[in-house]
Amino acid sequence: MRNFVREFKEFIATGNMIELAVAVILAGAVGAVITSFTNGIMMQVVAAVFGQPDFGNITITLRENVDTVIDPATGRETSVDSVLQIGAFINTLIVLVLTALVLFVIIKAYNRVKKPQEVVVVGPTEADLLAEIRDLLAGRQL
Repeated sequence: MRNFVREFKEFIATGNMIELAVAVILAGAVGAVITSFTNGIMMQVVAAVFGQPDFGNITITLRENVDTVIDPATGRETSVDSVLQIGAFINTLIVLVLTALVLFVIIKAYNRVKKPQEVVVVGPTEADLLAEIRDLLAGRQL
């Protein structure tokens, strides 16, 4: 049991686990910012241009009166149509594109600020050096 606890502590304390936890928390915060930007700014532009707050009402009716249901608020029967909800799909695509844009900007800024990694010049191996010395010594004897 002690070995299990020790291994678990090592697992939790590794740098990758901490970085992953921070990334998940930041992703949630970035998601909230993107949602706020989409709903509070972009969809308001859509409302100004198209006269409705989003594309959610855009549908294509495939077949009318497919089924009937009872409306719980009124108690009346209501017919149900078979519709493609194109507007909801467009709204989701807008959120996807804006999310990709924000992530792209974040990655560009990160790459600009990130310190470049030092290039380690790998010299010749010990075997290469010994072979070179051998060749030089062999050349002197001629």
